[in-house]
Amino acid sequence: MTGMTSSARPLLNRRLAEFGTTIFAEMSALAMSTGSINLGQGFPDTDGPDEIREAAVRALRDGRGNQYPPGPGVPELRTAVAAHQKHHYGLSYDPDTEVLVTAGATEAIAAALLALLEPGDEVIALEPYYDSYAACIAMAGGTRVPVTLRPDEGTTGSTAEGAPDGAAHRRFRLDLDELRDAVTGRTRLLLINTPHNPTGTVLTRAELTEIARIAVERDLLVVTDEVYEHLVFDDAEHVPLATLPGMHERTVTIGSAGKTFSFTGWKVGWVTAPPALVSAVRSAKQFLTYVASGPFQYAVAEALALPDTYFEAFRADMLAKRDVLAAGLTEAGFKVFRPAGTYFITTDIRPLGESDGFAFCRALPERAGVVAIPNAVFYDHREQGAPFVRFAFCKRTSVLEEAASRLRALAG
Repeated sequence: MTGMTSSARPLLNRRLAEFGTTIFAEMSALAMSTGSINLGQGFPDTDGPDEIREAAVRALRDGRGNQYPPGPGVPELRTAVAAHQKHHYGLSYDPDTEVLVTAGATEAIAAALLALLEPGDEVIALEPYYDSYAACIAMAGGTRVPVTLRPDEGTTGSTAEGAPDGAAHRRFRLDLDELRDAVTGRTRLLLINTPHNPTGTVLTRAELTEIARIAVERDLLVVTDEVYEHLVFDDAEHVPLATLPGMHERTVTIGSAGKTFSFTGWKVGWVTAPPALVSAVRSAKQFLTYVASGPFQYAVAEALALPDTYFEAFRADMLAKRDVLAAGLTEAGFKVFRPAGTYFITTDIRPLGESDGFAFCRALPERAGVVAIPNAVFYDHREQGAPFVRFAFCKRTSVLEEAASRLRALAG
């Protein structure tokens, strides 16, 4: 034998067999090989505030976090997370028992699902969904039950001034009756994401109130991914599920420093929930990374204490960038779903005479020198996502303007 097993059984755990290399790795490699502008993977091309970066340098030099930090996270960060939730949403959490620091939101999702699911449990997730959701449900032995957000072009919703071609009224909408019908006796958990990646939809207070009603009536746990909480635009409002009646005691809320402060490489996320839920999630988390990001935790504690003017300026900057890219995509011939939140724009490629998002995205670097992501990778029902393509706008304005210029070639 030369390093191969004699068993005919596949090497990869069968629960993960459907998950190959992520589309993000494929498209980022394509961007590198073609010299294209990468609007696929959602990471900023500039760092966050200088003073927060310097706070990390100070922590390193002062020896804070260079060794293993406490398992739940450094006290300064847990206190800052609790203060953030109280200041912005009126939510009260005990930093000692109701806050857990994680290696980014991705670990928070994994730890929550591994902790709270038994094999055979059903998890209802809004489709399209962030790709790690499906993999983490599979690793936990759960069964994912997608409820699909579908395009809606009604005359209600956000009314951004100057939005082209009715794009302000286009959104992906949740069918609440479909959500209710998806709940069975095997449903353990609702996995909710708002503001929603990749569609840019922000669930309304009315929609979230109905989700809460379903969770309470059916005694379901809820894991809610709110990492884009500070990126809501126009007249959209971010409403944490845990603020609604009956939800505080059953909700695991996930946040992230990477999205709000543009330091995605630091991998600092957190969970807030009642003590019993945090204890359960911590039991799984301690065997994943144990701890991570020691010096960065101290810096993020300072970041969360930044004045409201920081969050307002951050939102305004992303709003302006959204409008630059949305205008360029519209001029290029895409149907644009103008996002009410996140830093992604979903487009429909059918007005360009295309219908296969995978083929379109693989050809786009050669055609226009731009990389995007086919939304179908975020669907179980691939046909539902086939004509949709996602672009990230968390880039420098000059980069977005160049991308828009290149994409206009498609209109010709």
